[in-house]
Amino acid sequence: MFKIFINAWRVNDIRTKLLFIFLLLLIYRLGSAIPLPGIELETLNWARYPGHFDITQTLFQMITGGGIASLFAMGIAPYITASIIMQLLTYAIPQLKEMQKDGEDGRKKVGQITRYLSVALATLQASAMVFSYRNFHGSGINLFRYPNMLVYVVAVMAMVTGTIFIMWLAELLTEKGIGNGASFLIFANILSQLPIGIMMLWEMATDAERNMFVNVGLLIIILAVFAVVIALVVAVHEGERRIPVQYSKGAAGGRAMFGNQSSYIPLKVNIAGVLSIIFAVSLMQFPMQMMSFLPGQMPSWLDRWFGQTGFLQISGPHAHPIGMIVYVILIFVFTHFYTSFAVNPVEMAENMKKNGGFIPGIRPGKPTSEFIQVTVKRLSWIGSVFYSLIALTPILLDMITGIPVGFGGTTLLIVIGVALEFIKQLESQLLMRHYKGFLS
Repeated sequence: MFKIFINAWRVNDIRTKLLFIFLLLLIYRLGSAIPLPGIELETLNWARYPGHFDITQTLFQMITGGGIASLFAMGIAPYITASIIMQLLTYAIPQLKEMQKDGEDGRKKVGQITRYLSVALATLQASAMVFSYRNFHGSGINLFRYPNMLVYVVAVMAMVTGTIFIMWLAELLTEKGIGNGASFLIFANILSQLPIGIMMLWEMATDAERNMFVNVGLLIIILAVFAVVIALVVAVHEGERRIPVQYSKGAAGGRAMFGNQSSYIPLKVNIAGVLSIIFAVSLMQFPMQMMSFLPGQMPSWLDRWFGQTGFLQISGPHAHPIGMIVYVILIFVFTHFYTSFAVNPVEMAENMKKNGGFIPGIRPGKPTSEFIQVTVKRLSWIGSVFYSLIALTPILLDMITGIPVGFGGTTLLIVIGVALEFIKQLESQLLMRHYKGFLS
């Protein structure tokens, strides 16, 4: 990996792209530290202190940017949500599906609709977040110095503008850089939280209340678990089920067959990626988020289920087995749901039949689509088990060791996935320039 990066750095135009990526990521991280208009800075410093390390909140903050009450507080989240909604609507609305098949012009129209939807979602989310800052996490403290409607409206406009600017940065990174721009922004958000994780491990290793050998043993266990998780993430991320396909070429009149060509259809094990975990966390957080926006005391039945010590709590020292079971069930449901939209066996079988291809031992048409469907379902089960183990890793470590581990399996899944894709993009860039040099 380091050899590829060094070789890429020696190429002038690739080095320019890498410097451009670093510059935009620096601008993005600086924007995450700019507070909203009207925010009381001393109160904001108190709010940003990581006293309680909530796994679900930390995952959301890592993905969006982690800047509480900042200009980039929502990060790239509205754009990602809008992209997922558009992807699902493409399968549900025939007009959008035809529009996407119209080539470059159709994709531009879908992209424009996605941007408009992102702005609408950003406006709703910014309004909810500004409203929640009036009573930060139920503490009764207002983060705004001058609480009035004009200040709130300006803060909402500032957050929406920041999200639009981030969308532009992501598209600029995709166009001028190497790889997907939105993935780079999420990658930068997660790595920005790495010093906090290192600091927490250091505090654990130097805790005077415990024996030194206990501290060292806990540190070794945590690092060993991280090493196993990294190896598992790399193996599953690179894992794929290759379905063999043969294509036949016919002679004049189509009477004789010759020159059979063999190929394969690669089906990734992690088709859903980290989206199933994000959906599950968002759904479990939704009731508490809605209640935090409403004035008055929380109903007892809601606090019993979704509160800090409720049955569906999946973070901190009060993590409940019922909550973890529901969490795993939701991951399974969303993994199968997303995979059913991402892979269309009927369309794959039809395209294969039109091009004269067939799977050895499987008849073309409906038997081929059924075979692909069964294969995809098996991969979905494997992926669901894998995502569940990844999601439960920091929760189980917290329960066993008593140490909140925020930089867990889910964040490692994102970081490693983006890093591997980035290395592949660098390899393709180097290979393309090698061929250019050879031909010239």
